[in-house]
Amino acid sequence: MSERRAYLDIGVGETRGVVTLDGRPERLLIQRDGDAACQALGAVVVGRVRKLERQLALAFVELGEGPDGVLVLRPDMPRVGEGQWIEVEIRAEARGDKGAQLRLAGEAASPARVLKPAPDVAAELASLTKHPVKTGAEARAMADAAAAEALEQVFALPGGGSIAVERTRALTAVDVDVGQGAGGERAGGEAKRTTRAANLAALAAAARVLRLKGEGGLVVIDLAGRGHDGPALLAAARTAFGPDNPGVAFGPISRFGTLELTVPRRRRSVAARLLDSAGRPTPLTTALRLLRAIEREALADPGAQLRATAAPDVAAAAAPYLKALTDRFGARLSVAADPGRQAQAAGEAFEVKAG
Repeated sequence: MSERRAYLDIGVGETRGVVTLDGRPERLLIQRDGDAACQALGAVVVGRVRKLERQLALAFVELGEGPDGVLVLRPDMPRVGEGQWIEVEIRAEARGDKGAQLRLAGEAASPARVLKPAPDVAAELASLTKHPVKTGAEARAMADAAAAEALEQVFALPGGGSIAVERTRALTAVDVDVGQGAGGERAGGEAKRTTRAANLAALAAAARVLRLKGEGGLVVIDLAGRGHDGPALLAAARTAFGPDNPGVAFGPISRFGTLELTVPRRRRSVAARLLDSAGRPTPLTTALRLLRAIEREALADPGAQLRATAAPDVAAAAAPYLKALTDRFGARLSVAADPGRQAQAAGEAFEVKAG
């Protein structure tokens, strides 16, 4: 029987929540200071209809901050007009150049405002597991591990083999590799059993990894081998992706050995949260790592003077949050900009030294 545990890491400028499935990270929730409350999943907001596209059955709604939300107009929905103030719920967060998906709740009066904020990370964790939520150093370590794993592409399967998960503009591709488990040294029935076991394990792993990454939309899984047991694999896929319902839909396994499905997108992906368009950690992402490193050193050596150097954009991103640390640990902490670190890798974009 699967077991889920929850971890809550409250840091300077960022709160992270992790849900694990049998000890492996399954979900990573990120909430940062400065996030637009009117754009968060589950928030109920008053917005103004800025533009109607009747031919596309869409309304673009100003939410007060950030990009316009998108409301799909249905025949059974009350008619809305341009300039009208309406109450909407955020059903899926904005991503890329696409605005948040909205649900109409009714008419409203100006101005734009948040009527009901989205659940915070602690509340969401409590809804996802029955076990007490763990905090402290254990939670921070788990959040760091979950963030690192969410940005990986290749994931090992139990018993051998792996899956590779890659996002494109159109879809998310999952490739199943049995590795040496069904190689030339194995033949006939044993190789077929090994391949079948790898495919079943891959479906469970793919579902966990996609939830961890926060990816969805069209997903294509390239299964290993040929002559698949379609009913068994589809049954396993439905079980694996069950937590993503409602909204998961499956196609049949094709003659090319691929399984296509759609998974609802509800949040911004972890990559969109942590990385820039070039796939590098944003200055804010690195700055929050720097602040956690300073906090760790300050706790380990209570009397030390700690001096951090960072790339200028990282130091600038960290500056608004440094007071929270100096209020806690005293004025023995400092962060200075070092232009020499600007072009270095994320792991070398800062350094914390004592003395």
